[in-house]
Amino acid sequence: MKILIAHNDYGKYSGEEAVVERMQAMLASRGHEVAMFRMTSAGKRETLKGKIHGFLAGIYSPTGVRSMREVIEREKPDIVNIHNLYPFISPPALKECKKAGVPVVMTVHNYRLVCPTGLFLRNGDTCRECLTRGSEWSCVRHNCEASLLKSIGYAARNASARIFRLYKEGVDQFACLTNFQKDILIQAGVAQDKICVIPNFIETGPHVDPAQGEYVAYCGRLSYEKGIDLLIEVARRLPDIPFKVAGECRDESLLNDIPKNMILIGHLGKDKLGEFYRNARFVTIPSRCYEGFPMTVLEAASYGKPSIVPRHGGFPDIIRERDEKGGEYFNPGDIESLAESIRQLWDDPKETERLGEKIKQRLEEEYTAEKIAKKWEKLINETISTHKRE
Repeated sequence: MKILIAHNDYGKYSGEEAVVERMQAMLASRGHEVAMFRMTSAGKRETLKGKIHGFLAGIYSPTGVRSMREVIEREKPDIVNIHNLYPFISPPALKECKKAGVPVVMTVHNYRLVCPTGLFLRNGDTCRECLTRGSEWSCVRHNCEASLLKSIGYAARNASARIFRLYKEGVDQFACLTNFQKDILIQAGVAQDKICVIPNFIETGPHVDPAQGEYVAYCGRLSYEKGIDLLIEVARRLPDIPFKVAGECRDESLLNDIPKNMILIGHLGKDKLGEFYRNARFVTIPSRCYEGFPMTVLEAASYGKPSIVPRHGGFPDIIRERDEKGGEYFNPGDIESLAESIRQLWDDPKETERLGEKIKQRLEEEYTAEKIAKKWEKLINETISTHKRE
């Protein structure tokens, strides 16, 4: 079977790029022929001219549409797996798949199909106004991107795709990462029979003793929506607990007055990242936003490390509730709640070990490449069969 994976890379390497690459490797390892169609935003929107180009391309990109047509003609795939189309591929490129008679499955990484920013976040709190109103213009009214040009551009491209039903008619199946995402799409009017749930995957790591970790770990983008400022304040309130933070900073103003018990170690490569998780006692994810399916949870779980996560979005799908949970919760955006959860787990090595064993067991039962590959193959075969009958 030949599968074409299409993705517009973000300006800086992100979790989505990592998932796209894992997807390519997973399918190829099972004997499928995988072709790649990738464009990039890196270095293209720093100038005013670049920003205007990105604004217009997000609505309709002649280059993206033409490139999609050319790659389909050249590769002749059995199916196309879409990840991100914005801005330089653009949703109208989906029409080229339909013209060629090639079915499309879209991996839904975030909430960008419904919320122009993709985060459901405004002024530090979760926001679903665009979902409940069935319109994107709240993004402009509230200037959600803190740049009027950017907010207008994001709203306009979403509105165009919605009005012309480019996703609803151009995508045969939406593969959500969590049931929470699936519910959001159903609320947005996507037919339930066009949505399935297939989570991210990872291979399990070596056995380690989670109770012996040396610090509380955070791995991810250092930004406001990820709650890095909350974690800094928590570290200040818990001076006897060491914290290590891995990731690239997008806003240096968030990193003022770092407490002595917190060490920033920057972006880590794959080898050093494994060592980072091995030596941690547990991981915390202080995100204000809902998140899609943060790979940090699985990466930590592969080393038997539990996570402390906000009780919202897709996190309860992954961590589960108290009778079988594989981590701890805190109230979203609540510094005191996060500090309390970290303190309790740090002071209870036996509970840390139990939660680590539980989340690693769940990874091995549900989130390995082998198990997720079978789900993808089932979805792909069913989508192709259905498309042929129509």
